[in-house]
Amino acid sequence: MSAVATPNGALGSRVHALRDSLGLSLRELAERSGVSAPMLSQVERGETSPTLAVAGRIASGLELSLSQLLRLDEGDHVVVVRAGEGRTRERRGHRTDELTPPLPGLRADVSRHQLAPGATTGGPGDPPLHEPGARETAVVLAGSLTLVIDDDEHRLGSGDSVTFDADLRHHFENRSERETEFLAIVAAGLRRS
Repeated sequence: MSAVATPNGALGSRVHALRDSLGLSLRELAERSGVSAPMLSQVERGETSPTLAVAGRIASGLELSLSQLLRLDEGDHVVVVRAGEGRTRERRGHRTDELTPPLPGLRADVSRHQLAPGATTGGPGDPPLHEPGARETAVVLAGSLTLVIDDDEHRLGSGDSVTFDADLRHHFENRSERETEFLAIVAAGLRRS
């Protein structure tokens, strides 16, 4: 099978940026895609071009189609994420719908979160803290929400919003008896240290 034809290093840079945006190590992407970590490293550094089959497995590990990875479906540099087509995670009463696509260089991510009564974010299996300098804004769409940063608590109701340094240890809690829904917008590396 022939190798994927891309400008030298373009696919590798894209794979690296997408992996980084998902917070995955090379080993984690290798486990998710079935492509060895050394091969992924060579692709990211532009030392080799993967076959279409290997590129397809890498795309799958990044939760993309092959055409999305290769940017075959992007027209005029506009990417539309239709309702229900974004990446979704569910853990212990916490559902996350990623509303922005995993594009290289994207400096802000928008996600919709639903927390069941008693559920929290930031537990085992959730993404790690955000990169140094990141800021997060959360907007409560329905219900009530408690933001815990270090040991400080901030209670929010429907329509309230909060902005904070996202690289601090934090999580959200739903202490009510009904589901809470909120948007989270994370802007990477904006705060000056």
